[in-house]
Amino acid sequence: MWNWPRQVKDSVSQKTIGLMRMQFWKTAVEDIYRDDPPAQPVAAELWRAFRKHTLTKRWMLRIIAEREKDMEDRAYRNLQELESYAENTQSSLLYLLLETLGVKDVHADHAASHIGKAQGIVTCLRATPYHSRRRKVYLPMDICMLHGASQEDFIRGSREQNVRDVIYDIASQAHVHLQHVVLEDYLQRIRKVDFDVFHPSLQNRNPLLPIQLYIRSWKKTY
Repeated sequence: MWNWPRQVKDSVSQKTIGLMRMQFWKTAVEDIYRDDPPAQPVAAELWRAFRKHTLTKRWMLRIIAEREKDMEDRAYRNLQELESYAENTQSSLLYLLLETLGVKDVHADHAASHIGKAQGIVTCLRATPYHSRRRKVYLPMDICMLHGASQEDFIRGSREQNVRDVIYDIASQAHVHLQHVVLEDYLQRIRKVDFDVFHPSLQNRNPLLPIQLYIRSWKKTY
């Protein structure tokens, strides 16, 4: 249910149509908080969640606003812009999830902020091969320029050192925020292949991840 704004960009071919849908959702959220949701399945579920958990409106609107900006379909200018996007989308989503669980704690919010930023960075890395095959590159331009890596390098799937250095710097920023097991798994795997984001092994999920999650839960190490 919470992925509805992200799906807008993936499901439309024209920016204007996407922006119209985003406007629909901004209006829908306002109507939900006026206790008058539109007759639309996702909106109805959001209204039920709001009624049950008293969800904070600004987190929903922040997700929509950031997804609306994302319709520009351009690379992040710098790493800070990527982090801001992750905070406004992934972290905001986690704040809403905490509210649905009845958790109101400043330390939990702080952790959610870091988890969201790390998740957003990892998502950007993991999606790089997919986007590159479609001749699109969203990695921070300042990091690419620092290492002399062009968009064409990523589009043609270059595995040269300068491309790996870009991935290293971005992955390192995720480490700065958090070493969380699900994210850490991918970061460790990308490190083992010398930050080659196009390495075939990174396209497969780790079958041992559920066991690793259980062990960390049992040891209370996250």
